[in-house]
Amino acid sequence: MSQPEKVTGGSYAFLLFLMFLNVMNFVDRQLLASFANFIVPDLELSNTQFGLLTGLVFLTFYSAAGLFMGVLADTVNRTRLIAVGLGLWSILTAASGAAKGFASLALPRMFIGVGESIMTPTSMSLLADRFPSEKLGFASGFYYMGVPIGVGVSLLIVGYLGPAIGWRNCFYLLGALGILLATVMWFMRETPRRHLVELKTGETAPVTPSFKEIMAQLIIALRTSPALVMTILGGVAFHFILGAATFDQLWYVHERGFERAEIAQITGWIGIVAGISGNLFGGLGGDWFLKKTGIGRPMFLFAILVVLAPVNLAYRLVDPDTGWFWLGVFVGFFQLGCFYGPTFSTVQELVPPQIRATVVALYILLLNMAGVAIGVSAAGIYVDYLIGVGHPQPYTTALLWFTVISFLAIPLFFFAGRRYDQDQKRLYQRMNNPSLES
Repeated sequence: MSQPEKVTGGSYAFLLFLMFLNVMNFVDRQLLASFANFIVPDLELSNTQFGLLTGLVFLTFYSAAGLFMGVLADTVNRTRLIAVGLGLWSILTAASGAAKGFASLALPRMFIGVGESIMTPTSMSLLADRFPSEKLGFASGFYYMGVPIGVGVSLLIVGYLGPAIGWRNCFYLLGALGILLATVMWFMRETPRRHLVELKTGETAPVTPSFKEIMAQLIIALRTSPALVMTILGGVAFHFILGAATFDQLWYVHERGFERAEIAQITGWIGIVAGISGNLFGGLGGDWFLKKTGIGRPMFLFAILVVLAPVNLAYRLVDPDTGWFWLGVFVGFFQLGCFYGPTFSTVQELVPPQIRATVVALYILLLNMAGVAIGVSAAGIYVDYLIGVGHPQPYTTALLWFTVISFLAIPLFFFAGRRYDQDQKRLYQRMNNPSLES
C-alpha cells in the first residue's frame, strides 16, 4: 500500500501567499459594492447602473478572458502569469478612483476583469500540482478564504478608512499595494507540473496540448461526466443570490435603518470570522466526508445548504434587532465559505490534469456570467422597477426572491454527489485507455 504523499512546508507557505493575493483580488473586486452608500450618491448612479458596474460591465470581460487565461495557464509559466494579472488589475483599481461618472468608472472596471481573470484558474492549477487529491479540498478551501476575508476587509476599509480619507484615496492606496505584490510574485519560481513529474523513467514527455486539443478534452469531460455538469450548474444557481447580495449595503441603510459606516464595520468583522470558519469547515469537512463515505463532496455541500435554508429566508424578513437577523448575516458569509473547497476540488478531480486550469476557468465563467451577472443585473433592474411602482421595501423583496431562486442548487449538488464516484472511475478508465474517448 503506497504511503500518503507528504506536503512540504514550502507548499503550505505558497498556499498562504496565494490566499493573500486572493484577498487582494476580492478586496479590489468588492470595493465598489462595499462603497455603494458612498459611490452611488457621489456619482449619481441608479440601481440599474450600479448593478451593471458590479455585474455585466465587470463580469463580461472577467469571464470571457478567464477561459482564455485558463488555457494559457495550462501552457505557460504560471507564477509570472499571476504577476502580470495582479499588476494590471492594480493599475486599473487606482484609475477607478478618478472616476467622475458611470462611463469613466465602467471603462477601468471592464479591464480590471481581464487582470483578475488570471488569478484563480492559474492558482488552482498550481495547487493541484502541490497538494495530493486527498488534501485538495483543504487547499482549495484555504485559498478561497480570500473571498470572505477580502469581502470583509473591503467593508472594514469602508467603515474605517472611508470616512477618514474618502473612497477615492482608498482605491489609489490599494492599487499601489497591488503593484508591489505583483513585483514579488514575478520573482517566484514556477511549480513543476505533477503529470510531467510522475512520468516513468524512459517515457517521453507529452507535448503541450494545443488550444484545440484542450477544448476537445473539455468537451469530452462535460459530455461524459454528469457529476461535473451538475456541480457546475449547482454553483451557478448558488451564485444568483451572491450577485443580488451586491445590494446588501444599500438594503442595510435604506430598509434596515443602519448608518453606512457602522454597518460596514459590523458586517466586515462578521464576514471575516464567519467566512474563515466556513472555508475551513467546507474544505476540511468535504475532504473528511469524501474519505469516510466515498460520496462526492457536493453531497456534503447539499447537507449544509438544506440545514441553513430556513435561516437564509428568515434573515430577509425579521427585525434587525433580533438574534435571527445577526445569525442570518453570519450564515450568509459562512455558507459562502463552505462552497468553494467542495466544488472547486470536485471539478478538478473529474477532468484530466492537462485541462484543470481550463475547467476552473470555464466554471468561473459560468458562475459569473450565468450566476452573479444575472443576479446583480436583474436585481438592480427589479429594484428600480419596485421603486417606480412605489413598493415600500424594494430591496427586501428582490433579495428574498433571489434567495429562493438560489435554492435550485440544493438538488443539483445532491445528484452530483451521488454520481461523483462513478464518473471519477470512468475518467481513470479513459486516461488509462484513450481509445474510450471516441
